[in-house]
Amino acid sequence: MTVQTTTDDDFLAITEPYRREIMAHCYRMMGSHHDAEDLVQETYIRAWRGYAGYDQRASVRTWLHKIATNTCLTALQTKKKRPLPSGLGGDAYDPTAPLLQDHEVPWLEPFADGDTAAPADTADPAAVVGSRESIRLAFIAALQHLPERQRAILILRDVLQWRAAEVADTLDLTVATVNSLLQRARAQVKEVAPERDSMSEPDEATQRATLERYCAAFQNYDVDAIVSMFTDKSIWEMPPFTGWYQGGEQIGTLIRRNCPAEKAGDQILLPTTANGQPAFGLYMRGADGVHRPFQLQVLELSAQGKVDHAIAFFSDDMVGDFARFGLPETVAPID
Repeated sequence: MTVQTTTDDDFLAITEPYRREIMAHCYRMMGSHHDAEDLVQETYIRAWRGYAGYDQRASVRTWLHKIATNTCLTALQTKKKRPLPSGLGGDAYDPTAPLLQDHEVPWLEPFADGDTAAPADTADPAAVVGSRESIRLAFIAALQHLPERQRAILILRDVLQWRAAEVADTLDLTVATVNSLLQRARAQVKEVAPERDSMSEPDEATQRATLERYCAAFQNYDVDAIVSMFTDKSIWEMPPFTGWYQGGEQIGTLIRRNCPAEKAGDQILLPTTANGQPAFGLYMRGADGVHRPFQLQVLELSAQGKVDHAIAFFSDDMVGDFARFGLPETVAPID
């Protein structure tokens, strides 16, 4: 019994510092926070079972990522891709048309940051930079366009900075095959999600001011002010609703026709972060006067103080989802 306890302690001591990084890795592979949680547990079970045979030729970090990658690849054999509405193809929707939901589609899910999105303190600098950039929703959505092995190769090479030989060993492929599949994956991701220019991102002051204006526009239910936050290229989507909408005026029409709010104070926004991006939990006032979780909005901002992309996530368990993002079950009305 003493030996077993010591082994448990040793295993946890060397593997727990990487749990948050493995969680982010599984999320990139799956596009689902819930699936990622399950697969992290499966990864650690597999790691525990194989711990006696761990020969330490690879680092603990590499060893765990190999297990996690193959665990995710196995899971992906029986799972569908997780798109956003704008990733289904077709033109932007007419905001005057009826809203349609599709609960058969396993939609992309937002990722609750906390400390989970960051690599372990022992990770190399390249991994730290890669983690911050490659958790963004646009990148995760782009990964959904890739076949499973290409997805794994792109993440291992370009996010985790693994050598081609390490990837080949993990996936039981040749180095030549890894390099070929990597080039295909890079081309596909570049096509559907071009790299963000650092000049297009807002500085801290601009971001803060933009978010303050955005929050005030919704809480005052000032649709004209909401429209002014978007450009004619901005996109709004809200899975599981299948439509996506482009342009400030179109977004404003959608909100005027479908939003349950009627006046200032009906909506309250609390700030959070998701996928390394600014986000808000939107609470809607019910008939009883209580503000409850309604949708989680994840935003992509421009340097010009506009919202380039807004994704309003709905789910069957908004209270539970809000809790993952550190948001309360209800909020008090604004004085």
